[in-house]
Amino acid sequence: MKRLVIVYPHGFCSGVARAVATAEALLKHFPGETVYCLNEIVHNRQVVERLIGMGMVFVRSVEEVPAGARLLFSAHGVAPHVVRQADARGLRVIDATCPFVTKVHAEVRRFASEGSRVICIGHRHHEEVIGVAGEAPGHVVVVENAAEAEALALPQGVTVAVVTQTTLGQAQVDAVMEVLRRRFPELRLPESTDVCYATRNRQQAVDRLARVCSRVLVLGSANSSNSMRLVETARAAGAAAELVSDLTQLDGLRWHDGQAVGITSGASTPESFLDDAVAVLCSRHNFSAPERLEAVKEQAQVFRLPAGVLETR
Repeated sequence: MKRLVIVYPHGFCSGVARAVATAEALLKHFPGETVYCLNEIVHNRQVVERLIGMGMVFVRSVEEVPAGARLLFSAHGVAPHVVRQADARGLRVIDATCPFVTKVHAEVRRFASEGSRVICIGHRHHEEVIGVAGEAPGHVVVVENAAEAEALALPQGVTVAVVTQTTLGQAQVDAVMEVLRRRFPELRLPESTDVCYATRNRQQAVDRLARVCSRVLVLGSANSSNSMRLVETARAAGAAAELVSDLTQLDGLRWHDGQAVGITSGASTPESFLDDAVAVLCSRHNFSAPERLEAVKEQAQVFRLPAGVLETR
């Protein structure tokens, strides 16, 4: 038999749970109306496909939405100019932006209004970072790694502040911050960390999992930043780790008797996908009933649904 160890915490964070609940509430309470969503509500294939099956239509731009229609902003947030575009088309907007992302937007506005040049540590093509940078065009520069931080050229005498994408790995943030603190001794910081508690907890949990299991499976989509950071964290801790975004991948992997395999899921991955993966591993690949590893105590926050949804409940 082969051992299977599920680490806790894993799966949905509070911001994702809120965004998905918002989408489901809209589809339930407006059954005869097409509800549109700008970009993926969260970066997870199973969630998006389920919502499409319920009738939601995903678009890549505001211009694709008929004038006056109902439009949902995803958990990743949008730039102010996108809000203005939606207003100009008379769209009925429901904003499901994660409150932790909203916090970063507010920090950028505050720093920029006080005359600071803002460095955003993150992946420049990620929707969250695009929205954050759009809060103050011309005042925000995105830095992805320590090398970019080292090469960054800013005007002499300018005040410099820093914010961070909420789903980054701690090692990535630390490497960039080391450079920024050295280069800009008066660097201004947010009052509290921007990397959300769920991201930190899942990374700490998978680090511990990787130290007791030689192989780790991370359930999530390839475009999910937090899921990819879990893969990186597990590998850094010494485990062979891989991302699993489709159950068919499990049948193509090689398993060995006596092997201890750890399993976790990204903050945008539904629990149903983990349940399905466990069922496949136990029924088709001779894994024993899963063991539980409580790696981090998590007190999850619960967010109220956004305005525009509460009145439908």
